[in-house]
Order: sequence, then structure tokens, then C-alpha cells
Amino acid sequence: MFAIAKRIVLFIAVNILVMLTLTIVLGLVQAFFGVQLAGFEGMIVIYSVIGFGGAFISLALSRIMAKWMMGVKVISPQTQNPGERKLLDMVYSLAQKAKLPAMPEVGIFDSPEVNAFATGPTKARSLVAVSTGLLGRMDDQAIEGVLGHEIAHIANGDMVTMTLLQGVINTLVLIVARVVASLVASQASERARPMLEMVVFYALQIVLSIFGSMVVAVFSRRREFRADAGGARLAGREHMLRGLRSLQGVYGQVDDSQHSVATLKISGHPGGFMALLATHPPLEERIRRLETMTL
Repeated sequence: MFAIAKRIVLFIAVNILVMLTLTIVLGLVQAFFGVQLAGFEGMIVIYSVIGFGGAFISLALSRIMAKWMMGVKVISPQTQNPGERKLLDMVYSLAQKAKLPAMPEVGIFDSPEVNAFATGPTKARSLVAVSTGLLGRMDDQAIEGVLGHEIAHIANGDMVTMTLLQGVINTLVLIVARVVASLVASQASERARPMLEMVVFYALQIVLSIFGSMVVAVFSRRREFRADAGGARLAGREHMLRGLRSLQGVYGQVDDSQHSVATLKISGHPGGFMALLATHPPLEERIRRLETMTL
């Protein structure tokens, strides 16, 4: 069974729900207050607000939703627990090297999966979380490589970059869905037209959003190579490689389509349609590039 990164799925799901909610609210405002889109230009403006609004609301909620969905326990900066203290010091050291404006929140979540992620609306309001499975199955050098990768995501502004891209996709989805829905409804009787247009419009939003997520996934895969390079600069190339190679030891051959790797939000390339939704390149390719990359 193929597993897609939970954080990415969560972001997409929240984004779609927020966008649908905003369009429903717009529909109610139009119905009850007589507010209408003023031509094609007005439609672009309003749908741009909704499209980017949906993406940025999802981003604003990302840290809260990640804690809730993953059960992340945030470590207090004053902790005296030796394991927690070591993890905090490691993250803080990497964050200082990356010149982040504020230290990220650091958390642990209970999961046998070897998993780690970074999220948050800004570089100053970020979260880095690791699973108990990762802490139990990786040595300190590999963990530092994983954390360097996640800190690099924050330093590179990847969350905001991907949110802006998602906003563009959202806006295009809304415009195309509206235009197509209007064309389809125009072929129906006057009585059936409003209901048909509404059904087609909302159905197309969902379908087109899924296809739009494929475009986002393409850009996400490219950002992963950059985060690998950033992680290597922060933690050291060998530590970054050790983290990636540790995954191979945990999950076996990376090209085995029956396995999926969740760490660093990596999914082993499944076949067919699901491959288009993969947010990370194959581990084998990432290791090969990192070995030859000029830092």
C-alpha cells in the first residue's frame, strides 16, 4: 500500500476545504446581497483573493494542524531530559548556522515510522518534529543530517514558496471550473441551469485541485534536492548522506514499489497515477546527486 506524506496530504486537504468554504461563502453573499462578479476582470480579482486566501490560511494553520494530526509533543526549551536536551541543542545549533530569525519549536511524536518534518507559516514561526521511530533507529550523525535537511527547508522559505505556487494553482482551478461550468450549464434548460452550474463548478474544483497538486508535486521534488544541499552545508555532507543511507537500511531497496519511505516526507516512487503525486524524488537519485554535488 502506497503512503503519501501526511503533511502534504493534510495541506492539500485543508487547502481544498478552505477554498470550497470560501467559494460557498461567496455564493451565499451573491445570493442574499445581490453582489455579482463584475465581468471577467472581477472574476479574476475575486478568485485570486479566494485562491491565495485558501493557500495562506492552510499555511497559517499548518503548525497547529501538524501538532494535532501527528500528536506532536513540543519540547520545552528548559527541559532537563537528556534525550530532549540533545535534540534541542542539535536543532538550535543548525538553526543558528542557517541564520534563522528565531529558534524553531522542536517536537517529538510517537510513531514507529522513521519520520521527520518541518512546517510553519514563517521562518520565525516554524516547527521541526521527529518520530520516536527515527530517534530509536538512527545514530546521532544520521539524525543531524535529517534535521539539517528540515532546517534547510525553513531557511529556504520552502513553505511560503510552495504556498504561493498553491495560490496560483487555486486561482486557475477556480477560473477554469467557473468557465467550464458556465459553458456546460448554458446547454441546459433555464430552470436546470443554476443547479447544474453549481454542481459542475464544485465537482470541477475538487478534480482540478487534485491535478493541480501534481504540478505542486513537481516543484516539491525540485525543492528537495535544494534542501539536501542545504542540509549537507549545515550538518556536513557525510551526515546528510548517512541520514539518507540509514533509510535504505530501514526500508530496504528504494526501488521496491511495495514499500514507502515517510522520513523527510519521501515516498518511494509508486507506479501509475500515484507516481505523479510523489512529493520527493527516489532516495537513490538523491544520494547520487548529493555525492557529486558541489556545495
